[in-house]
Amino acid sequence: MSNDAHQKLIDERSALLAELTSLPHMVHGSIVERYTVCSRPNCKCHRGQKHGPVMCVVVNENGKQRQKYIPKEMRELAAQYVDEYNRALALMDRISAINVQLLQEKDHD
Repeated sequence: MSNDAHQKLIDERSALLAELTSLPHMVHGSIVERYTVCSRPNCKCHRGQKHGPVMCVVVNENGKQRQKYIPKEMRELAAQYVDEYNRALALMDRISAINVQLLQEKDHD
């Protein structure tokens, strides 16, 4: 690999790492909308018109999936947090690919 190509990879990795540090609000999860049935026997939800939609973020806690309620005013922010996590994963995948390329060189720094 030429010095130019090598330096290009180093520069790209540095830029990706800088972008990664600019993503402080990451949430590893998925956003779901739920409709629920309550415990009141004569409620309309027992005749087909369920309560909702309620937004939740599905996260893993101690190896188990848990749904956490998200208030209406926080829905957009929660979706941004999940998007930030997904962006961070994509950045780490690219950084890893660059590191593999650099490891394959004889003169790695």
